[in-house]
Amino acid sequence: MNIDQIDKTIAKEKIKAILLQFSDLTGTIKVVEIESNRFKEVAESGAWYDGSSVEGHARIYESDMLLKPDLDTFAVLPWTNTEFKSARIICDIYTPDNKPFDGDPRYILKTVLKEAREMGFEYNTAAELEFFLFEREQLPILIPHDNKGYFDYTPASRATKICRRVMDSLSAFDISGETYHHEVAAGQHEIDIRYDKALRSADNVITVKSALKAYTYEEPLKVTFMPKPMEGINGSGMHVHQSLFENETNKFYDAEDPYQISSLAYHFLAGQLHHAKALSAIVAPTINSYKRLVPGYEAPVNICWGRVNRSALIRIPKIIQGKESSTRLELRCPDPSANPYLVFAAMLACGLDGVKKKMTPPEPVEENVYLLSEEDRIKKKVETLPKDLPNALEELAKDEILNNLLGEQAYKSLTKAAEKDINNARLEITPWETSRYL
Repeated sequence: MNIDQIDKTIAKEKIKAILLQFSDLTGTIKVVEIESNRFKEVAESGAWYDGSSVEGHARIYESDMLLKPDLDTFAVLPWTNTEFKSARIICDIYTPDNKPFDGDPRYILKTVLKEAREMGFEYNTAAELEFFLFEREQLPILIPHDNKGYFDYTPASRATKICRRVMDSLSAFDISGETYHHEVAAGQHEIDIRYDKALRSADNVITVKSALKAYTYEEPLKVTFMPKPMEGINGSGMHVHQSLFENETNKFYDAEDPYQISSLAYHFLAGQLHHAKALSAIVAPTINSYKRLVPGYEAPVNICWGRVNRSALIRIPKIIQGKESSTRLELRCPDPSANPYLVFAAMLACGLDGVKKKMTPPEPVEENVYLLSEEDRIKKKVETLPKDLPNALEELAKDEILNNLLGEQAYKSLTKAAEKDINNARLEITPWETSRYL
């Protein structure tokens, strides 16, 4: 859409306000709201905001930052009523001298996407977003809204109505929702978003999370994207399906290979396995993330790959004959607390490193890795992800590819935010401790 088309839509829909949306490095959605009559001015010149208090943005002595709307992301918000009808537009962040801000997660993704295009590839991704719905009135005690399990069907419930409203609203953003279903744990659900180019796909993840928060805001159910909200049950992941395309051709496909993937795909896969320990600091960025990444709850902790093995870090889903374009690698360690722009950027950077260096992955592992002896793990060269966030940060500090991707500004801000959480958590007295030692 261009400025005039959007302006006509604003008038036709009687839009009162425009939400200028962006995210900080931790993935928290931020908004600057403007009156709709300022849209043309902002679309042409941008909107200033104070970045000094935004995680990973400007320091106090250079706090002015500029938001520049991406016109392709304009959408009327279907959950706003007639009286306060609003639209949103996702923005890129610029410095006062009108240069892209190198700490903007969207810019970081754009940078590595440009590198991929220079190599002849378009990076496509699709996310499976898992989340819990808890009884709001019972908070802070976490009570799942149901006791159902994987793919259990309920014709009509509070949760299905919320998820149905979210799925229906995606058309307003020109997003194709793939599927919605109940997940393994009580009160747990999943919405899958259709494959798209990685930048748009990251925008889509942010949009679906916003929609879930909007439709549960005044409901008796509270949505959370916390990776592991409850002990003893499965946590929430954000599995990412990915492939490299050249024009309309999926370059990961090879009909002659036993797994039907190409040498390019093997190099890409090997790159992600090689960087997996450092990558975890970005795709599983919270203290709570590592309470999900433990054996026994379908979360991958083993750095290996396979087809039927759901304990592996990377899975090669089967494809239907004639659907070669759906050939993909599924990375299973990301979780929904992560910033999707940084997740896709880091995944791509690691994969491209494997392509450039023609890395070769180890042999696939198709048995349940949790049942392997330590001797068998060593023989199959199966290592594990970091056991906690401090360990993941140590791995990130040693990884040149990911450090170059993030740049000094983003790397320092990410690690500072993580270390602050680690120190705060260290001082926290948990219910487990009082139960164990009191």
